Amino acid sequence: MIERKKGLSRRELLAGAAAFTVACSARSASEPEYDLLLKGGHLIDPRNGLSVVRDVAVHDGKVAAVEEAIDPGRAFKVVECHGLYVTPGLIDLHVHVFAGTNERGSYAGDNSLYPDAHTFRSGVTTVLDAGCAGWRNFETFRETVISRSRTRVLALANIVGHGMRGGDIEQDLADMEAAPTTALAREHSEVIVGVKTAHYAGPDWYPVEEAVRAGEAVGIPVMVDFGASLPERPIETLLGEKLRPGDIYTHCFAGNRRELLEDGTPNPGLFAGRERGVTFDVGHGAGSFKWSVAAKCLEAGFPPDSISTDLHFASMNAGMESQITTMSKFLALGESLDDVIRQSTWNPARQILREELGHLSVGATADIAVLRKETGEFGYVDSFGARHDGTEKLVCEMTFKDGRLVWDPNGRTRQDWRELPFDYERQGEPRWDGILHRQRS
Repeated sequence: MIERKKGLSRRELLAGAAAFTVACSARSASEPEYDLLLKGGHLIDPRNGLSVVRDVAVHDGKVAAVEEAIDPGRAFKVVECHGLYVTPGLIDLHVHVFAGTNERGSYAGDNSLYPDAHTFRSGVTTVLDAGCAGWRNFETFRETVISRSRTRVLALANIVGHGMRGGDIEQDLADMEAAPTTALAREHSEVIVGVKTAHYAGPDWYPVEEAVRAGEAVGIPVMVDFGASLPERPIETLLGEKLRPGDIYTHCFAGNRRELLEDGTPNPGLFAGRERGVTFDVGHGAGSFKWSVAAKCLEAGFPPDSISTDLHFASMNAGMESQITTMSKFLALGESLDDVIRQSTWNPARQILREELGHLSVGATADIAVLRKETGEFGYVDSFGARHDGTEKLVCEMTFKDGRLVWDPNGRTRQDWRELPFDYERQGEPRWDGILHRQRS
């Protein structure tokens, strides 16, 4: 006869539970403390004054450690970065990404581009849509683009209620209202970081003044695309009187609005505006960056505060091309790599009052770009079809958004297939891989 075994005593149960707890603790202790380790790269982190070789460790989407040397055994995934530059994820302060409405000739339509196809390959993890939507159509923009993008999309609310839809719509003073724009910005404060006024061709100051009223009410900056150059509203008055400290003048090297005087010297109004606290953004675009203006301004000690693309359907296939190409143009004009990284990370984060972005402090969101600097003979083209030669070019090797890989064209994070079983399956692991193991939103 088989004897039925008696149940465990209370003492035995407690002893077993204790042993299980000890075993689990030992197993947890043996687990790597970091999900990802970027090893041996040259870290450029302007907020923290770092331009030196450092290891950067990531855990749970945050920067966990920045040290001279971190033991690879402490990380689940180690990526070799010797000879590369590790920077905060780039911030493109001027894009147009309200795509999908099928409206012809509109930046709330066909002129815009979905962001994810253009950001990560250039090291960009955050973009600022520059006023495609106003209070009448922002909800559509948020639902169809912002909430569905892997790129972090922030926005400027256009002072025009219908947004940047072109033609007479953007000239309608009756649709430029501070009150509903203010209400919109407050309701969507997690994504709306400023107000935009753009493309106005009339002689009065009403669009700028109404945008400033909205910005003042919410405590956010105004970005101005100044439209046509008119004697009734000179750039000197805009920068010296109308804009507040912290407001942003975009297309600063366009040359269309008397940024240079007739003798080829920079307009003193630019310097006066900067002295007052106005900041200056490149906004390259398809018609807003001229070599002669940028070179003269840099020679005179007037660099941009932020480098941005003015990304849209025309600029991406013309001389602008991408954020990283636009940064390379400023290397060709004599700026240092540290300069262009600062102008593409920490500076724009401060301009839009989002200082949780643009740096790799311990505890910060692990948005990271890993760049390579090539040397050779390169040609760069401005918005007017003129070439400038350069000897340096930036290339994005890897991009990490929230600590997970989203761009790796040369497979630097991957294992050679010949080292794997012939029937290998999907590689990578969700804790660091956002390409093959994309998390559902």
